[in-house]
Amino acid sequence: MADKDSYDLVVIGSGPGGYVASIRGAQMGMNVALVERNKVGGVCLNYGCMPTKALLKNAEVLSLFQRSKEFGITLDNLRADFSKAVDRSRKVATRLSKGVEYLLKKNKIDLIRGTARFHSHSAPTRLNEKGYPQGQEETKIGITDEKGKDIREIAGRNIIIATGSRSKSMPGVNIDGKRIITSNEAMVLKDLPESMIILGGGAIGVEFAYIFAIYGVKVTIIEMLPHILPIEDSEITAILGRSFKKIGIDIMTGYRVEGVTTGGKGLKVRLSSAKGASEEKESDIVLMAIGREPNSEEIGLKEMNITIKKGYIKVNTRMETDVTGIYAIGDVVGHPLLAHAAMAEGITAVETIAGKERTMPDRLNIPSCTYSHPQVASVGLSEEEAKKRGYDIKIGRFPVRANGKAVAMGEIDGMIKIISDAKNEEILGAHIIGPEATELIGEIVLAKSLKLTPSDISKTVHAHPTLSEMIMEASSAIYEDAI
Repeated sequence: MADKDSYDLVVIGSGPGGYVASIRGAQMGMNVALVERNKVGGVCLNYGCMPTKALLKNAEVLSLFQRSKEFGITLDNLRADFSKAVDRSRKVATRLSKGVEYLLKKNKIDLIRGTARFHSHSAPTRLNEKGYPQGQEETKIGITDEKGKDIREIAGRNIIIATGSRSKSMPGVNIDGKRIITSNEAMVLKDLPESMIILGGGAIGVEFAYIFAIYGVKVTIIEMLPHILPIEDSEITAILGRSFKKIGIDIMTGYRVEGVTTGGKGLKVRLSSAKGASEEKESDIVLMAIGREPNSEEIGLKEMNITIKKGYIKVNTRMETDVTGIYAIGDVVGHPLLAHAAMAEGITAVETIAGKERTMPDRLNIPSCTYSHPQVASVGLSEEEAKKRGYDIKIGRFPVRANGKAVAMGEIDGMIKIISDAKNEEILGAHIIGPEATELIGEIVLAKSLKLTPSDISKTVHAHPTLSEMIMEASSAIYEDAI
């Protein structure tokens, strides 16, 4: 398409939130530009969600080969080439990124390569026949190339900021991309180290711990908080910890990193515990996985008087900033830093622009998923959080090892845990660890969103034998009538 100067909607950033917002805008008749300085699809498609799932699948397949005797299969000279797994994951990422580019082209969205920065803004005062703000009152955005050279200037009557996030570091630790790395470098390691220390036991750290451990790397996870996956229910993470120890992963919780230094052939990580004890651990590589921070600098937010707190852009439930016509979505607005949340936020922002009554779903109805093995998935409150909020709760649990389908699959580690309000039967939270947990959580998210009760689930006939029967049984267990 020919270059234009003015658009109904300009989206900055082509990650899951950005490309979904762009496509939804085009579907609603808007003239849309999408600005991207790197690869289409953002971190998720290129260095996050999708390529890690490809690596995890390779690890799961290798794990099955390692357990082949359980299935009556004997193997000799089993060899695993991690570089081939990396190659496959890069092909997955490239294919998906090109797929998104095709969707943008199909929807007649102008993809502008470069870095965006706000130049000026004037609040719109009237609407056109489509109901979108119009007139000279537009936000002007400058586009520069990778060297900082001005390429062009465009204007948008509405702007959606979807600039995402990047790996967070810590004071005194220099990420060199070779020995101290982030998830971006971990994704493309061709030569595996003998040992690795992962700083941070959140979803990113846990997923990479599983991948590298299965490929024979001696992995240690260091987590400052009392348990890995700190946002998850502690009963669930205890099961994950036991499962990880079976495959040789060391987990050190309650330790703070004081520094990382080069020592001999490897790296030395200095630690201090909550009790005041100090310790030192050595490894060949350190993977920084302590979280992510927003990409909110250098795009002119302060000059636009957009409110920012700790780097995150302040928005309301319609994803509006406090500047008319400017919206923000995804990691740059803060918790939860999840691709599916960004997608929902993108649609919410666009439909708000179009004048539709739409707000973001309750944050407690957005699922959290960790694709380790076993998988972990949850929605709503943990047991600890429900008690902290003063709820009188009832809990239904069902062990994975009691499910026929799971036993047949040879996947018996795990549990489903459903927490309900004892007074009105409302589902407060649900937590799953075990096979296909990230797929199973969808049923409970739907039930919770529609305000169904565990009784409603328990009375719903589930196919047999299936993993989903565990949800029915855990729901029944709340009333002490699980079969």
